[in-house]
Amino acid sequence: MSIVKDARREGTVKYERHKPEQTLLYQIIEKYYPQFLSHMGQQDKCLPKYVRSEFEAYLKCGCLEYGFLRVRCEDCHHEHLVAFSCKRRGFCPSCGARRMAESAALLVDNVLPHEPIRQWVLSFPFQLRFLFASYPQIMGKVLGIVYRTLTTHITKKAGYNKKTAQTGAVTLIQRFGSALTKSPGAILNSRRLAPERRRAGRPK
Repeated sequence: MSIVKDARREGTVKYERHKPEQTLLYQIIEKYYPQFLSHMGQQDKCLPKYVRSEFEAYLKCGCLEYGFLRVRCEDCHHEHLVAFSCKRRGFCPSCGARRMAESAALLVDNVLPHEPIRQWVLSFPFQLRFLFASYPQIMGKVLGIVYRTLTTHITKKAGYNKKTAQTGAVTLIQRFGSALTKSPGAILNSRRLAPERRRAGRPK
């Protein structure tokens, strides 16, 4: 049963507009980010383009003056103004929390089967971490290799082959360490094998 659907049916979900301009993080960035750029400019330095994009998008996230949708209830005709969000993956607390909640609900309700799973934590050498941080497409290819290797190992260990068993996995990429330094790693959750006949009628 969907957790989100249950909450909506019971009426426990209530919309409240996010007001980032009232948060301490927003106020600090809004005040000091221009000064920081100016300071770096005086030293003939500049932030990478993707870093500037994160800051600039965050300062517009959730602010009505940068665009919004007007949402109206068809039953009671009550209206809400919903501000556009940045949808970034950097440090925006609102977008990060929403993506985390939506991803968790999707996995619990629709993706993960009612079978045990195994968790694999991948930690890469520092040289590769810097490479993955600069070229994310390379990390995608590496994770593909790791997944195929694990699939082959588990299939053979269980005494099946690719025709009689099927594996699946969900990979969560962690892009920073405990000190908030850029340190890509990955957590791979892999479903344990089951014969094809046991999954008859289940969506693949």
